[in-house]
Amino acid sequence: MEFKDTQAIYLQIVDLVCDYIVSRKWEPEGRIPSIRELGVQLEVNPNTVMRSYECLQSQGIIYNKRGVGFFVAIDADKQITEARQKEFLEIELPNFCQRMKSLDIPLEQFISEYEK
Repeated sequence: MEFKDTQAIYLQIVDLVCDYIVSRKWEPEGRIPSIRELGVQLEVNPNTVMRSYECLQSQGIIYNKRGVGFFVAIDADKQITEARQKEFLEIELPNFCQRMKSLDIPLEQFISEYEK
């Protein structure tokens, strides 16, 4: 994985795990790679993966079965989608609209492009 300099690596791993869950690469109630396994796959320090897993666990997206490993929560995909929609509507869309306005792009033109 190519990491960006604009965001902490553990947060990029959180996003990656969420992408895997939403795309069903990792199924609800399914076991996910151990901290060590994912660290090797992504070529990062296991402590970084641990921080990502702790973040996801605190959000209820994954959970730990002691001695067995980490698993995807049953409604994780729904939680992720709702959180991403909220972020889009509250942060990205207002920025997008402001940019359209500053570039003087009419809404009709945007709709026409969107429908293509």
